[in-house]
Amino acid sequence: MSEMNVQQVLNQMRVLTQNNQTPDTNAIDRPDFSKLLDDSINQVNELQREATEMKTAFETGDPNVDIPEVMVAIQKASLSFEAITEVRNKLLSAYQDVMNMQV
Repeated sequence: MSEMNVQQVLNQMRVLTQNNQTPDTNAIDRPDFSKLLDDSINQVNELQREATEMKTAFETGDPNVDIPEVMVAIQKASLSFEAITEVRNKLLSAYQDVMNMQV
């Protein structure tokens, strides 16, 4: 490659670098893991609370609550609880693996 081509390539790289400054890593919106986990647990808790309320309303004879709605709510609560339990188990397993690593 000639000296002129090398200089042109370097100049182009400098221009591209100046135009595409990398953003400050603090300015990037990254999800906070603890907040994400806390929100997930709260959603599971809310589903379980709603299922319990619907079940109680059906048992007391509320005419506005149908058995299919109750069953769906209970299944949603059950599945979400199983999912969050599996996430917890995977996190615990990963934590134990990291703690057992040789340094």
